[in-house]
Amino acid sequence: MATSKENGKGSAQKSGAGSGQAPAKRGFAAMDQNQQREIASKGGQAAHQKGTAHEFDSEEARRAGQKGGEAVSRNRAHMADIGRKGGESRQSAQRAAAAAKQAGNRQGEKES
Repeated sequence: MATSKENGKGSAQKSGAGSGQAPAKRGFAAMDQNQQREIASKGGQAAHQKGTAHEFDSEEARRAGQKGGEAVSRNRAHMADIGRKGGESRQSAQRAAAAAKQAGNRQGEKES
């Protein structure tokens, strides 16, 4: 009796591991996004009607946000990058506002 390795079916049926290809989408993942959203919505509605749906209270939401912030802030390089981008954005906004103000002054001088 031939095994799956001998007849070549074993590796072909796997999810593309080692071949560089992503596994084929099946089931829920293969549906288009609107169809997924519709099914998920029905599931959420059913859970609420049944009384088993989870709802965050404000304290639980606060703890979850704090936990996420702690996880992000552990990566110092990432935090430095965020701060740098914020500074650059603020600086460019200030420069744009100053340029607009100067352009407005120049236009006012030409009309006099």
